[in-house]
Amino acid sequence: MPDLLIELFSEEIPARMQRRAAEDLKALVTDGLVEAGLTYAGAAAFSTPRRLTLAIEGLLAASPATREERRGPKADAPEKAIEGFLRGAGVTREQCEIREDKKGAVLFALIEKPGRPAPEIVAEVLERVIRSFPWPKSMRWGAGSLRWVRPLHRILCVLTTEAGAEVVPLTVDGIEAGNVTEGHRFMGGAPFTVSSFEDYEAKLKRAFVILNPEERAEAIWHDATNRAFASGLEVVEDRGLLAEVAGLVEWPVVLMGEIGADFLHLPPEVLQTSMKEHQKFFSVKNPATGRIERFVTVANIETADHGATILAGNRKVLAARLSDARFFWDNDLRVARGPGLAAWTDRLDNVTFHNKLGSQKARIDRIAALAREIAPMVGADADLAETAARVAKADLSSEMVYEFPELQGLMGRYYAEAAGLPTEVAAAAQEHYSPLGPSDSVPTAPVSVAVALADKLDTLTGFWAIDEKPTGSKDPYALRRAALGVIRLVLANGLRLPLSSKVESSIIVLYRNLAEQKRFWAKYIETDSDQGNSGGLNWDQSYVQGNFQLSMLKEPWSEGDITEKTAQENVLGTLSVPETCAADLLAFFHDRLKVHLKDEGIRHDVIDACLAMPGSDDLALVVARARALQGFMGSEDGTNLVQGFKRANNILTQAEEKDGVEYSFGADLKFTETEEERALFAALDAAEARIAPAMAAEDFAAAMSAMASLRAPIDAFFTAVQVNADNQIVRRNRLNLLARIRKICLQVADLTRLEG
Repeated sequence: MPDLLIELFSEEIPARMQRRAAEDLKALVTDGLVEAGLTYAGAAAFSTPRRLTLAIEGLLAASPATREERRGPKADAPEKAIEGFLRGAGVTREQCEIREDKKGAVLFALIEKPGRPAPEIVAEVLERVIRSFPWPKSMRWGAGSLRWVRPLHRILCVLTTEAGAEVVPLTVDGIEAGNVTEGHRFMGGAPFTVSSFEDYEAKLKRAFVILNPEERAEAIWHDATNRAFASGLEVVEDRGLLAEVAGLVEWPVVLMGEIGADFLHLPPEVLQTSMKEHQKFFSVKNPATGRIERFVTVANIETADHGATILAGNRKVLAARLSDARFFWDNDLRVARGPGLAAWTDRLDNVTFHNKLGSQKARIDRIAALAREIAPMVGADADLAETAARVAKADLSSEMVYEFPELQGLMGRYYAEAAGLPTEVAAAAQEHYSPLGPSDSVPTAPVSVAVALADKLDTLTGFWAIDEKPTGSKDPYALRRAALGVIRLVLANGLRLPLSSKVESSIIVLYRNLAEQKRFWAKYIETDSDQGNSGGLNWDQSYVQGNFQLSMLKEPWSEGDITEKTAQENVLGTLSVPETCAADLLAFFHDRLKVHLKDEGIRHDVIDACLAMPGSDDLALVVARARALQGFMGSEDGTNLVQGFKRANNILTQAEEKDGVEYSFGADLKFTETEEERALFAALDAAEARIAPAMAAEDFAAAMSAMASLRAPIDAFFTAVQVNADNQIVRRNRLNLLARIRKICLQVADLTRLEG
C-alpha cells in the first residue's frame, strides 16, 4: 500500500491560523479520499510558518470497482418517467434488465464503476481542497484566481511504494506539483527532493526546520527553563504564548536578556503583559522576590555572535515599550494618591454602559446600593462593601487599563492600595470580576463576594429588564457566564441568598436610578433652555438619549424623593416589572444550575424534582436537596421506594379524578383489615417522627434515610392489599393511607418529576 506525502509551501502563515489549517487539511483530504473509495491506515498533519504538511499511511493503490443495482419504474411506465430514471442512473435502456415481481415487469439498472488509480483520485481531491480551503482570511496575488492565506509557492505531492516514489500529476493555477521543497529561509540552503515522509522530515531538520509544532514548543520551553534555572530564576508559564511563538519560528533559538533597572519597580503583571502583547517575550521572575527581572525571546536564526545583536535590538525596543508602561503607571499613581479614585469614577459618567441602562457611573451607583444590601447576608461590612463597589471599576478610566484592558481589576487593586483604602476594598477591586469561567477561582472574602454578586446581578437584571436576553446561538453580553458566576459564588461560599428578592431589589434600584437621571437632566435642559443656550440644549438632549434613552420614561417625573412606586410608574412598558423579571431570570438561573450540576453527575430529573419545591430561589438549598436525592436514587431502597410512591400516587390520582374528591383527610387505624395495613400505619408514624426534625434542620440525607425505611412496608401493602375494596369505608381509608404516603414522600422533593 502506498504512503502519501503532501506539502503546501507558502509565505508565512499567521501563527493563530496554523493549527486549525493543519486540522482542516487533514480532514478535507482524508474525507475526500474515503468518499472516492480510497481508505487509509493513518494520517497526521503538521504546520510551520511556511508550510502545511499531511502524511497518510497505508493508502489503497486504487479504488475498488463497484457494481450497483438500482430499481426503476415499471417497464410500461410513461416514457418520461423511464427517461428520468435512465438519466439519473447514467445508463441506456439496453443496459437495463427487466425483472418480474409482484407489481409486474420492472426495470433494473446495473451500474458498474471501474476502480480508479490512487494518483488520479489524489490529484482530483487535492485540487478541490486547495481551491476551496477555509482560511479565515485569504488573498489573491498576480494574475491568478487562486486564493490562499499568503502567496502559495510550491505543491509537493508524492506517493511512495516499495517500488519507489511517484509524483502525483497536478497543476493548480500554474503551480505544478513535484517532489521538491526547501528548508529554512536563511539557513536552509538549496531546495531538495524527497521520496517519503521519513526522508522529508529528516532532510527538513538538516535544513534547519523542525516540522512538528509540539516538538518546537517543547524545545523552546526546555531551553528557556534551563537558561532561567542556571541563573536562579524561573520562566512564567504561558501555554498560549508558547503555542503562538512555536508558530512564529521554524528553527527556535532561545535567548535570555535583562530588563532595565528603571522598569523593575513596575508591577510584575504590567511587565508580563507588555512584553507578551508587544514583543511575544516570556517573562522570567525571581522566585524569591516575585519580580520580573529578565525576558526570554525566541529567534528564528542562529547567528555568529550567539544572538548578541538580536538581544541588543530587542532590549532597545523593549525599553521603549516599557517606558510607555512606566509613564502610564506613574501618572495613574499620581491620580490615585492625589485626587483619589473618585476622580476616575466621576469620569465614567461620560462613558455609556448601554444606551438603555445609562452610564458606567450610573451602573456603579446601582452596584453600590445593591452591595450594601447584600453585605449582611454574606458576612461583610456594609460600609466597606459600598466603598468597594464605588471604586471597583475606577481603573477603567486609568491610562494603564486603557492601554492594557486585560489588566482591569488587577490595576484597580494596586491603585486602591496606593490610595490608602482598606485591604478588603483593594481586594474587591480585583476579585469582583471573578469567577470569569468554570475554571476560574471564586472569591471568598466577604466584601469581594458582596461586590461580585452585586455586579453580576445588576448586569443580569438590567439586560433582562430591557429584554436583551441570550438566545440559543448568541449571548453578546455574556449573561450565561454572569449567571454561572452567581451560582458558583453562592455555592462555593455556602450562601443562603434568596435570589428572587435580590433580583427585585436590583431592578427597583435600576428604575430609581433611571428616574433620577431623567429628572436631573430634564431640569438641566430646562435651565439651559431658559438661558437661551440652544446649542447646549441640543447637545444635552443627544447626550441624555445616548446614555439612557430619555424617551423610556413617562411624563411627568415625580418631584421629591424617587420611590419604588413612582420609579415604576415613570418607566414605560419596555422595562419589565420586578416580579415578572425576577421569575423569568430565576428560570434562567435554574437552567444554568442544571448545566453546572450535570458536571457532578446529578440527573436533570433529580434537579427538576428539587426545583419544584418551595425555596427554589435559594440555590444552596436546592443543591443540598439535589445531592441528597441523587445519592438516595443511587440506592436500591431509594429506587424501589420511588416506584412504590409512583404506584400509590397513580392509584390515588385516578381515584380522585373518578370520585371528584380529594383523599387527604387522614386514614384511621380502626378501619384496617390486614396486618400489612397496620404495619404501614406504624411505619408511617415512625418515619414522620424522624423526617419532621430532619427537614427542619435541612438534613435531607437523614430525611431520605427515614423515607427509605418505608420501602418494605409499602411493598408488603401493595402485595397483600387491594386498595379499591368493595367496602367503600375500607376503600376510602386505604386511599387516605395512600395520600399519607404521598404527603410524606413529597416533603423532600417532587418525586412525580423523576423518570422511570
